[in-house]
Amino acid sequence: MSFFDSLRPDLQLIADWIPAGSRVLDLGCGEGELLAWLQQHKQANCYGVDFDVNNVVGCVKAGVNAIQGDLEAGLAEFEDQRFDHVVLSQTIQAMRHTEEILLEMLRVGREAIVTFPNFGYWQNRWQIMLGRMPVSDDMPYQWYNTPNIHWCMLGDFDELCAKNHIRVLERVVMTGGRQVNFLPNLRGSLAFYRVTRG
Repeated sequence: MSFFDSLRPDLQLIADWIPAGSRVLDLGCGEGELLAWLQQHKQANCYGVDFDVNNVVGCVKAGVNAIQGDLEAGLAEFEDQRFDHVVLSQTIQAMRHTEEILLEMLRVGREAIVTFPNFGYWQNRWQIMLGRMPVSDDMPYQWYNTPNIHWCMLGDFDELCAKNHIRVLERVVMTGGRQVNFLPNLRGSLAFYRVTRG
């Protein structure tokens, strides 16, 4: 089965938030799995940006328009409100200019979808109590080789949104591909936010 037919649960949740025919920009798009699925199943007009040129080549092979670019430099090549949805999946914690990229996403898009590993997940807390930096499926790196430089919990991201007058439209938390509703900051390993300008 090709990735055109099915998506990982985290990408499927993102895809479910995007209506048919949308204009979508995926930042840190990898090889374009999400965008290829959206093009095939929702007739979306998709565009990707990734730092790794090999990922851009993978996008092209999958039939996805993509460019190589450094997100830290901003999104100046895109005009205001060009997209309906701008996606940043499991990347924001690896960016130096977290607040700036979030604002840029909402400059070029009507809505932003941001996902990140929840540092408040109980297994992460437990590993810290044992004197070790957390390592998990959602945070698979050791402390000395991780690209992740900003850790946050649900409340931290809520606070960042409030500070910048960003309205949270939907928030979902997952663990192991399943949604968590009870004690999400403690029991959820991956957070999903759909936001817009307040």
